[in-house]
Amino acid sequence: MTTSVEPTEALNLPQDVQDLLFREARTANNFSDEPVTDEQIRAIYELVKWAPTSMNNQPLRALVIRTEEGKKRLSPLMSEGNRAKTEAAPVTVVLAADTEFHENLPRTFPHFPGAKDLFADEAGRVETAKLNALLQVGYFIIGVRAAGLAAGPMTGFDAEGIDKEFFADKPWKSLVVINVGKPGENPWFDRLPRLDFDEVVETV
Repeated sequence: MTTSVEPTEALNLPQDVQDLLFREARTANNFSDEPVTDEQIRAIYELVKWAPTSMNNQPLRALVIRTEEGKKRLSPLMSEGNRAKTEAAPVTVVLAADTEFHENLPRTFPHFPGAKDLFADEAGRVETAKLNALLQVGYFIIGVRAAGLAAGPMTGFDAEGIDKEFFADKPWKSLVVINVGKPGENPWFDRLPRLDFDEVVETV
């Protein structure tokens, strides 16, 4: 028999941190003019790189776009509804999957010398890269919130166009574009409902 406790009390994390990362965190649709520094972006990565991936494969790659020239290259590749807010955001990060992540496995998974050879098949390797990079996208969003910033993740863009424009010389495949910064004026839509525990979780 277990003792019933409030969900917030069952977590080994102060409630204000729970709120910062989840309950009060929102997807921002506009941002203030306050800059996002290189140090903040580095701090986000240095935190979230410790989260798990399959065989420690770490396929996530990031392109940080902050210059006017970079935004001009990106803007036409965003869907119309995402264009203006991307142009105005202090920083936009294109998160991509490195489809040749296996080249790093001798260093990142050194106790298994044959790890790289398991991914000789390109189709399976690309699928693994995208799955694990998407896990890391979620970690990255939480890292942005941990830095006291807001994230505006978007999937409305021309992925093939972004890959051609920015990654023509790399085996990277774009997955998500995220605007990052301090929230601007009226940055949120109304909070949408979440599914209840009993609708989502089964125990056997």
